[in-house]
Amino acid sequence: MDNEVIEFDIGLGGGGGSEDGDGDDVLDEENVANCSPVIDGNVATVRSYSPQGDLDLEPYEGMEFESEEAAKAFYNSYARRVGFSTRVSSSRRSRKDGAIIQRSFVCAKEGFRNLNEKRTKDREIKRPRTVTRVGCKAALSVKIQDSGVWVVSNFVKEHNHELVPPDQVHCLRSHRQISGPAKTLIDTLQAAGMGPRRIMSALIKEYGGISKVGFTEVDCRNYMRNNRQRTLEGDIQLLLDYLKQMNIQNPGFFYAVQGDEGQCTGNVFWADSKARANYNYFGDTVTFDTTYRSNRYRLPFAPFTGVNHHGQPVLFGCAFLINESEASFIWLFKTWLAAMSGQPPLSMTTDHDAVIRSAIMQVFPETRHRFCKWHIFKKCQEKLSHVFLEHPNFEADFHKCVNLTESTEEFESCWLSLVDKYELRDHDWLQVIYLDRRQWVQVYLRDAFFAEMSITQRSDSMNSYFDGYVNASTNLNQFFKLYEKAVESRTEKEVKADYDTMNTFPVLKTPSPMEKQASEVYTKKLFMRFQEELVATLTFMANKVEDDGLVTTYQVAKFGDDHSAYYVRFNVLEMKATCSCQMFEFSGLLCRHVLAVFRVTNVLTLPSHYILKRWSRSAKSSIALEDRVADVINYYLESHTVRYNMLRHEAFKFVEEGADTVDSYTVAMAALEEASKKIFLAVKHDGRISLVNGHCRENLTRNGVHANYNSEDEQRSLACPLSEDDMDTKIQELSYQLDCANKNCEVYRANLYSVLKDIDDHKQQLSINVQSIKLSLKDGL
Repeated sequence: MDNEVIEFDIGLGGGGGSEDGDGDDVLDEENVANCSPVIDGNVATVRSYSPQGDLDLEPYEGMEFESEEAAKAFYNSYARRVGFSTRVSSSRRSRKDGAIIQRSFVCAKEGFRNLNEKRTKDREIKRPRTVTRVGCKAALSVKIQDSGVWVVSNFVKEHNHELVPPDQVHCLRSHRQISGPAKTLIDTLQAAGMGPRRIMSALIKEYGGISKVGFTEVDCRNYMRNNRQRTLEGDIQLLLDYLKQMNIQNPGFFYAVQGDEGQCTGNVFWADSKARANYNYFGDTVTFDTTYRSNRYRLPFAPFTGVNHHGQPVLFGCAFLINESEASFIWLFKTWLAAMSGQPPLSMTTDHDAVIRSAIMQVFPETRHRFCKWHIFKKCQEKLSHVFLEHPNFEADFHKCVNLTESTEEFESCWLSLVDKYELRDHDWLQVIYLDRRQWVQVYLRDAFFAEMSITQRSDSMNSYFDGYVNASTNLNQFFKLYEKAVESRTEKEVKADYDTMNTFPVLKTPSPMEKQASEVYTKKLFMRFQEELVATLTFMANKVEDDGLVTTYQVAKFGDDHSAYYVRFNVLEMKATCSCQMFEFSGLLCRHVLAVFRVTNVLTLPSHYILKRWSRSAKSSIALEDRVADVINYYLESHTVRYNMLRHEAFKFVEEGADTVDSYTVAMAALEEASKKIFLAVKHDGRISLVNGHCRENLTRNGVHANYNSEDEQRSLACPLSEDDMDTKIQELSYQLDCANKNCEVYRANLYSVLKDIDDHKQQLSINVQSIKLSLKDGL
């Protein structure tokens, strides 16, 4: 077989960078036992060679090859049969023309790692790679002859390490490759929405075993990632063209590109005029969802969303995340904030991600940031799947600990009991989320507004804006149409909710004026939620437990269940109440515990500061008058308890000061006698006695001060100098007039507000009718 030329039609073997950096074109071998190869996305895929000859040949000195690539392919094929990986070690070039005249192919375990290289001195290696080189001498060297044929000049067969058995050869780097048919199958399954794990299962079944597939799941994952990147880079220009066109058609349309727009390698953000307007109305709490790409849809798509006055998801802008570094998130958040007029939200919800948290701390230092509880629960099912299988009660115990504990002390105690009960104290992932508990556990977040109606509600319910439209098979060509359909559908649902609110009348379940007031102020869905709390007060008892004269504390509990009590502090002068459950702070609706206190203290209507405009029918109204004007007349006078407590509070101060000395006591008693006479007159005349600067108007008339002031009296007073007593009398007259004018002004303001509100309601009704007509015409077409 001397001088026989072995021909290979296509090159065989892997390419790649060296682990240590030595050699001309070096390959490295990974840990075969763990089958955890690292295939760099930048390594070009090498074509598979088909040998024309005896595959069982063993190299020998003098063996000839048609080309250098044929020699490399033959040695790699030989290595696959024997059980080791190869790489290119060194080469020698011609001094005349620089052409390669000699090549050496070696076992991947040849040589030793050089730990003194400059690159290891200049930078710290965060993830040290496994040492795989053990000084193996096995090698094959070839050099070119004058005839152009490559001849084996040296061959070393022996290895100083164990060789790999046939069922593990596919894990060796130089033998891992994705063939053309396999690529086609991966592309097809990826387009159908399958992930790397399921695709590998299909390939193993198709080829009859993992060793016959020829590559690992990591290879498949990297190929899919690079394939998506290539597709995205090819389609990203379509996105920019779409955004430019939208900007031309709508001046309120905003978009920005990070970095060089021409290269299309940075993140992209956009927000239409409706999204920007929505933020003005409902931008108090925002959710930034990055899971559309990584978990469900594998698109680098991240929307900013919130919740409107009907509890529906609403859009504040969208981004394509090609780069997810901290600097990129900082750019994105700053760009989004600029598009939203520079007003940061009160609270923000994101996925559990340290990079995002760091960016939010820098861009939104005053915003309350939390991690999405629902996503953490979902991750818990993955990280603790064995616990879920072995202990059916674990999920219920975990839910109770996170959602149903009433205080931080109770949560801490419950958490320790949980991890001890299921022997999870040393579980790494549980330790991580425990350290971050202040950003996702309910008891640490109740004092911040997140617009949620229930503690057990999915905290990403507002993230469902694009569910049903964007899915695993969506590409950028399809995305534009689906994006517009989603926006149009959400708009239609909001119009329908507006229409139902304006044209349907909810059934009242109590005779309470507060329920009627809420039915006229809140949207339909929010009223139904408020109604639940109001009706629930019928089963609660509110008992006074402390009273310091200004703030009264009530214990509120279900009848016969004092062990599960809540505590409400009520300042009757300011008409402000705070509950230990903190539902109002968290959701913007009063809880049943505060409403129970209002019931026993005869507070008949909701104070205006407990009606958030963002939950009202007029959430999108441009009326600037304060809501409190509408209930000016009823505010302090509607409740006997309010009047009683105000008088008692002032009387206590009067008694304390009057009892200090005998003289102050005498003055206080005289004042009380005078006050008693005035109260008697007020009651006698059914409360219609007017006061002028603290004196009964009837008494002033008897003393020469007339209630009917006329211009002649005023002119005479201006013409003649007034005595000191006359000056006091005139001041009293003017004070009375000012008081009357102020009362008339309040009434006029209330009437004006009522008129403006009617106009705004009529305007909103017309807008709904126009939208309904448009939708009807569209359906007809």
